[in-house]
Amino acid sequence: MKNFFKILMIALLAFAIVGCSGGEPKTDEGGGSDEPVTGGSLVIYSPNSDALIDVAYTFGEKYGITVDVVSAGTGECLERIAAEKDNPQGDVMFGGMNYANSFNPDYVPLFEAYTAEGDGKLPEAYRNFNGITTHYCLDGSAALLINTKEYEKLGLKLEDFDEYEDLLQPELKGKIAMGDPANSSSAWAELTNMLLVKGEQPYDEKAWEFVKSFIDNLDGIQLSSSSAIYKGVVQGEYVVGVSYEDPCVSLLVDGATNVKLVYPKEGAVWLPAGVAIIKNAPNMDNAKLFLDWLISDEGQQEIAKTTARPVNPAIPNVAKEMTPFSEINVVYEDMALCGENKKAWQARWTEMFTAAQ
Repeated sequence: MKNFFKILMIALLAFAIVGCSGGEPKTDEGGGSDEPVTGGSLVIYSPNSDALIDVAYTFGEKYGITVDVVSAGTGECLERIAAEKDNPQGDVMFGGMNYANSFNPDYVPLFEAYTAEGDGKLPEAYRNFNGITTHYCLDGSAALLINTKEYEKLGLKLEDFDEYEDLLQPELKGKIAMGDPANSSSAWAELTNMLLVKGEQPYDEKAWEFVKSFIDNLDGIQLSSSSAIYKGVVQGEYVVGVSYEDPCVSLLVDGATNVKLVYPKEGAVWLPAGVAIIKNAPNMDNAKLFLDWLISDEGQQEIAKTTARPVNPAIPNVAKEMTPFSEINVVYEDMALCGENKKAWQARWTEMFTAAQ
């Protein structure tokens, strides 16, 4: 209902602007000058959470642009963009671009070459690396969510749980929730995080030995839905969930008192989430302005109000439940290497998981 009224108000504002200017909104064909586009429309395809989608509506309110968000899963959004490639109906893919870039490169030609204004000010690891994708926030892939009451019922000390190695405690066998890295992007990110930090060298055989021990302790539990992991933990169905940061922090923000979020001391990865302009977007100027604004200080401050982290580390999150980076061992994934090995590593996980049954 909130979004409905936002769309209605934005539409009325856009109508008024167009009416006063003779029916033509102001445009900026350069996409990023000092005179921003105002009025008109922007159609966004997005798998993002409601909080991040609200950031897009805030952008629309600022510039008098009617923002229409089509919410769907990453795969569904990309399939729709592919089906519409000869007659694009959308302007922007907001989220899900890591999948398009690393896991299915056939989607890359569906997007427009554009580097947002201000991209060069971001940390080098998070800049536009292919001329298409602008990174706007960071998703934590190493979030260990513990049901505090169920954990202590096992006779374990909550204060001692601080690393991946603690997932191998025999008391937790069959009580850990994990997704399938072969079918879930978040579970895949969790696997690559383990492989990065649990070996003598990143992604080596010692790291795979840990993964095998972890799979043995799962005792056949592998969930098909990422939401089933953190929901199952907060409901007490599982004692520990191997999840990702955004929904886990959301539980804390919403008042959950029976869970604790742990970032493993071996190291936690934050992967940049991407946004891109659809090839031949009908509202090209507005699409460019949206990307520029997302990584501006103002756009980053709006993202900082959510439970995703701004891609600009100089802008802290507002929610007190967000642990500062200064208190976390942040490590950086070799995204290209993981992309190259995705199919092989997924197959190896599946083989190990099947053998453990």
